[in-house]
Amino acid sequence: MLELAAIGIAASLAAGCMTGLGGALVAFGGQPTERRHNLLMGFAAGVMIAAAFFSLIIPGIERAQLTGSSRPMAAAMVISAVLLGALAMAQLGRLIEMAALGRLGSIGRSVQLGNGEQQRIALFVIAVTLHNIPEGTAVGVSFMSGDLQLGWATTLGIGIQNIPEGMAVAAALSTLGWSRMRCMFAALATGLIEPVGGFIGVAIVQISTAILPWALGFSAGAMLFVVMADIIPQASRRIEHGSATPALMVGLAIMMFLDVSLG
Repeated sequence: MLELAAIGIAASLAAGCMTGLGGALVAFGGQPTERRHNLLMGFAAGVMIAAAFFSLIIPGIERAQLTGSSRPMAAAMVISAVLLGALAMAQLGRLIEMAALGRLGSIGRSVQLGNGEQQRIALFVIAVTLHNIPEGTAVGVSFMSGDLQLGWATTLGIGIQNIPEGMAVAAALSTLGWSRMRCMFAALATGLIEPVGGFIGVAIVQISTAILPWALGFSAGAMLFVVMADIIPQASRRIEHGSATPALMVGLAIMMFLDVSLG
């Protein structure tokens, strides 16, 4: 169990570091075109949808059945956890919005780093950083299931999704006049919080393996909320730069194939 915990935390760190790769692509390759960015976000959405269902929800239902739950009860348990995960991410989004409006006292004041564009970018970076916590949790929980293939599939999906996130952070900060290296390290820093989530996931499962189906479902709900409420709407708003649907379907197909072929 301790070995799985160590692997889970290390894997969450590896997935988080992929934001640094995205930052490096912007720092040394220039800002991505709008079309390329849209395709990357679509691909990430497809990967995360497949990972949520094949690497988290379905294994969660199977784990619940192994603990003695009937299939309908196992499905209801994991579905409830998915909804709780989505609700948690929605509440996190509301907290960020409240901070933007200065409604959280000292927190609200701390994000008033500038007016207009500076404030918007600051809040965007905070949002990216905070939502990496449940992503790290998903990695830690998937390894604690005892299925290394499931763990690595989840790590791959989240890691790929982190690349365009890092690119977006670096590109946004570059518009404020930040140096290339500073943008790259800032993008990396947003992902380094994922091991915190990985540790949380590992700790939850170590308390009781009965929590595992709930943890898997919760992580899936958080991931799906990010896709449905953030990634896909962003791609839709940028439709003039080309549809992201083909890239989404490619990401979905590749991740489905990897999940099924790897067990």
